[in-house]
Amino acid sequence: MSRAVNAAGIALTEQSEGLELTAYLCPAGRLTIGYGHTGPDVTPGLTITQAQAMTLLAQDLATAGNGVTQVVTVPLNDNQYAALTDFVFNLGIGSLSQSTLLRLLNQGDYAGAADQFLVWDKAHVNGQLVPLPGLAARRQREQALFLTPC
Repeated sequence: MSRAVNAAGIALTEQSEGLELTAYLCPAGRLTIGYGHTGPDVTPGLTITQAQAMTLLAQDLATAGNGVTQVVTVPLNDNQYAALTDFVFNLGIGSLSQSTLLRLLNQGDYAGAADQFLVWDKAHVNGQLVPLPGLAARRQREQALFLTPC
């Protein structure tokens, strides 16, 4: 059974992704729609409603959250879970699985893990790994949510 992402986590993802009701190419060159939804169901010219975007977001967050639940071995409060779910939503479970963030977290070093969010501010653009201000801001919001007690 999936753990629900709290309202603060949903708001973080909505703010970070923005809402686009027509498919577009994201900076990484992937067709995207709604609140950052990607996949084979996203085709050029596709248009959806805001309700459909919310449904896709809920499904995508559930998938990301399931990944978090599978790899994190320490207790998480709702804000920590939501921050990590947004991280996985954005970067994929593979990035978290292989990260120092996860290693520190699973060792019980919550503060060290929180510091690691800020390392993930780069993306592949035109074949190069470059820092993006939008990603840096997103990582700061994830870190802040992770550090916010429930």
